[in-house]
Amino acid sequence: MSTPGHDDPLSKERSHLAASRSALRAMREDVESLDITDVTANWVNAAVLESQIEQRIKALADLSETPLFFGRLDYLHAPGAEQAEGGDGERFYVGRRHVHDADGDPMVIDWRAPVSQPFYRASKKDPQDVSLRRRFGYTGGDLTAYEDEHLLDPAEAATTSRLLQQEIERPRVGPMRDIVATIQPEQDEIVRAGLAGSVCVQGGPGTGKTAVGLHRVAYLLYAHRERLARTGTLVIGPNRSFLHYIEQVLPALGELTVRQATVDDLVAHVEVRGTDEAATAVIKGDARMAEVLRRALYSHVVPPTEGVVVVRGSRRWRVPVYELEEIVRELLARDIRYGAAREALPQRIAHAVLVQMERAGEAPDDRVQNAVARNAAVKALVKSVWPQVDPARLVLRLLADADFLAEHAEGILTEDEQKAVLWVKPARSVKSAPWSPADAVLIDEATDLIERTHSLGHVVLDEAQDLSPMQYRAVGRRCTTGSATVLGDLAQGTTPWATRSWAQALGHLGKGEAVVEELTAGFRVPTDVIAYASRLLPHIAPGLTPVASIRENPGFFDIRTAPGGTADVVAACRELLEREGSVGLIAADARVPELAAALAAAGIGHVGPGEETTRTTRLTLVPASLAKGLEYDYVVLDEPQAVVDGEPDERTGLRRLYVALTRAVSGLIVTHATGLPQQLA
Repeated sequence: MSTPGHDDPLSKERSHLAASRSALRAMREDVESLDITDVTANWVNAAVLESQIEQRIKALADLSETPLFFGRLDYLHAPGAEQAEGGDGERFYVGRRHVHDADGDPMVIDWRAPVSQPFYRASKKDPQDVSLRRRFGYTGGDLTAYEDEHLLDPAEAATTSRLLQQEIERPRVGPMRDIVATIQPEQDEIVRAGLAGSVCVQGGPGTGKTAVGLHRVAYLLYAHRERLARTGTLVIGPNRSFLHYIEQVLPALGELTVRQATVDDLVAHVEVRGTDEAATAVIKGDARMAEVLRRALYSHVVPPTEGVVVVRGSRRWRVPVYELEEIVRELLARDIRYGAAREALPQRIAHAVLVQMERAGEAPDDRVQNAVARNAAVKALVKSVWPQVDPARLVLRLLADADFLAEHAEGILTEDEQKAVLWVKPARSVKSAPWSPADAVLIDEATDLIERTHSLGHVVLDEAQDLSPMQYRAVGRRCTTGSATVLGDLAQGTTPWATRSWAQALGHLGKGEAVVEELTAGFRVPTDVIAYASRLLPHIAPGLTPVASIRENPGFFDIRTAPGGTADVVAACRELLEREGSVGLIAADARVPELAAALAAAGIGHVGPGEETTRTTRLTLVPASLAKGLEYDYVVLDEPQAVVDGEPDERTGLRRLYVALTRAVSGLIVTHATGLPQQLA
C-alpha cells in the first residue's frame, strides 16, 4: 500500500482529484446559470423544469468528506481517451457520479457504468482486460493512500486489500453510509441484475443485504432512468427509525427521487388507534382473509328481479330481466375489479338498448350510448344490483357483525378463528372504530378489490421476514407490473407471523418466479461476535448457513456478570465511549426507562433510535424491538434473558436476541445479572 511518502504518484492522483472537483463545480455552475425565462410555454412547464433543475443541482453537490472517486482502472486494450502509463489502453477513475471536463471528456466514471464493473468483479483468474486496479484511501475528503493490484502480472500473488478492510471496518457515527467502494463480486451480481426480474436476498447479519438493495435501486435508476421516472420506485422499511438511518445512502449516490415508506404508511386509509393480541393479528394477517373479503364484497351484487325501461323521446326501450342477468353474470366472470365492473354495467345495458335501436332502423352513436348509460332508470338499476361499497365500511361490518363474518368465512376460518377476529365492542362508525395495523391492511386489500392499486416500476422491501402474508400482498400490488428486490433473514423474524420460507413469501407477494440469492460473507460483525450469536441458529432457523466473517480485525467481545445491576451497565457504556465510534445500548423494552434514568444520573447523554448522534453524544439507547437493521461500532447488550422473556414465546425471543447480538461492528459487551439463555451455552 502506497502512502504520502511516495510523493510522485500520490501527487498526480491528488492533482486529478483537485481537477475533478473543479470540473464538478463547473458542471454545477453551468446548471445554476441556466436561464429558462423564454424556454417554456406556460407557468406549469416552467415550474416542472425549475424543479428538475433544482434536483440536478442537488445531485451535483460535492460532499466535502465523501471521496469523489475511490478507484482507478487501467485497461490493456481500449480505444481513445487518456492513455495509461506504459500501455495503450484507457484509464478510468471510478466514483459515485460522472464528472466531465469542459470538453466533455470524462474525469470520473459513474460506478454504475458498464466500464466500471471490472472494478468489482475483475480478478487474477478473470482480469477482464484490466492491467491495473488501484484503490484509494481517504481521511475525510483528502486522498492519503493508494493500493495497486496488477491483475495481469503472474508474479504478483492475489492478496486481501488492506484499504478495503479499513473501509469496511471504519468507525460509524451517524446514519448508514453507502458501500459503493467496497461492493463485493457476489453483491455486485445482485446490484446489477436486470429490471425485469425480481430478486430475493437471504442474508445473515452484516452481509450487506440492505446496502445491496439500496445500491440496486441506484443502479436501476442509472440503467433505466426514463422508464423508472415514469413508473416510480419505492423503498419499504420496517419502521421510521430504520428509514431515518438509511435515508442518506441514495442522496450520497446522487439519487434524490426515491420514496421511502413503511408498510403502515402504504395502508394508511384509516387512523390506527388499536392493537391486536398476537393470535388475532396472526389470523388477520393470514392470506385466507383475502378470500373472506372477496366473498363479503361480491355479496353486495344481487341478481336483477325485473327488466329496465329506458324512455327516449316518444320511444320506450325495454331490456328484459334475463338479458340483464346475463350481463351481470358475464361481468362477474371477468377478472376485473368490483368498481370497474360497476362502471361497465350501465354501458353494457346501454349497448343492449342501442342494439334494439339499430334493429328498429335508428343510427345511434357514442353520445346516445353515454346518454342511455346516464338515464335515471339505468342508474337506479345499477344502484340496486351493483351498489357502491366503501372498503373501510366493509371491513368494519366483517369485524363487528358475527353473522356477516360467519356467512363469508364459512369453510375458510374456524369458529374459534372467527371469534378471535371479532371486536369485543363493535364500533358504530369508521371514525370511531379501534383500527389496528392488521385492520388497515385488510382495508387496503378491500380497496384493491374495488379499484386497482397503482403499480410502481420497482420496489425494494427490506426486513421482509417480519411481514404477514396479507402485508406481502399489500406490497405486491404496488409492483404488479414492475419488479421487486426482497431483502431479509429468516433467522431474524421476530413477529408471531414471521416468514417461514421465501417460497411462500414470494408467492404471497406475487413474485413466485423471483430468484433467491444467499449472502453468507459477513462484512460487518466481528468473527467472535457472529460465532457466538450463531449458537442460536439451530434453535431459530435450522438449515440456514451461518455467516462467516471475512474481517481481519477480530473485534472486541466480552461477557460480564453485572452484580451491580444498572451501575455495571453504565460502566460498560462509559468504557466503550472512550473508544472512537458510535455506541448502542440495547435492552429489553421493559428495561429501557430504568437504564435511561441510570444514564442520566451518571451524566451520560444519549439519544433514541432514529435520532442523530453527534461527536459529543455517541450513545444510543435502543429498545430490542427497534434494533433490527441498525448498527453501531460498539454495543452493550443488557440482560439477554430479559430480551427473550420480553417476547410472547421463546422462539421469537431467541430471534430477537439474535438480532440484538449482531448489531456491533467492532465490539460487543454482554452484561447480565441473571443467567444467560441456555441456548448460548
